[in-house]
Amino acid sequence: MKLKDIYKFLDEISPFSLQEEWDNSGINVGINEKIKRIYISLDIDDGVIEKLKPNSLIITHHPLIFKGIKKVNFNSFSTKYLIKLIQKNCSLIAMHTNFDKTHLNNYFAKKILEIEGFQEDFVFYSEVYMKFDKLVNLIKEKMKLKYIRVVKANDFVKKVGITTGSGMSLLDQIKADCFLTGDIKYHEAMDAKARGISLIDVGHFESEKYFAEALYDNIKDMEIEIIKINSTNPFDLI
Repeated sequence: MKLKDIYKFLDEISPFSLQEEWDNSGINVGINEKIKRIYISLDIDDGVIEKLKPNSLIITHHPLIFKGIKKVNFNSFSTKYLIKLIQKNCSLIAMHTNFDKTHLNNYFAKKILEIEGFQEDFVFYSEVYMKFDKLVNLIKEKMKLKYIRVVKANDFVKKVGITTGSGMSLLDQIKADCFLTGDIKYHEAMDAKARGISLIDVGHFESEKYFAEALYDNIKDMEIEIIKINSTNPFDLI
């Protein structure tokens, strides 16, 4: 299958024109026009590179390349894996902020958390009407988490906003009294609490690791072998 035809198909599912201006979704590495198979992963790491067979395409959520590259060596994340992709004659397409808006937040909320609602740009909203502690326990159960970081501004939650990955830059836009996202920093937590908005930190990796499943559901009927793999969380709990 040709790379340009795969790109066109992906663009129909989740238009790349929807990505934010700072993003770099689309073809990050396009060195082989004829694709033998497709891999899907949240990111690239050593384990993912090992599994890639030559002449493949890997579709990741996060772009491998965000900014211009001034030198190529093995000392940085982007260039290390760029070299390895070239050595394997593999291409890479990233579906980042465009896929957040069209699919990933919906998938996470509805399929993983089993919460119904609607999407507005980057935020999925749901009217839950439950005690904060009950909502936290629900999230922990659905995500199979033993511990979870929270900021409790109120005992009761009427409406929750959900953004996978790192969404605290959206705080000014949140139309809810509770916000679920990842990568919450100390001063962001203080800000939210002062505004009366409770927070539930669902983690960056933990909330976006479902990218492969979400994309696979939309491309599984393509006439090419599609393999779901995934990068690993760089963080450990000890």
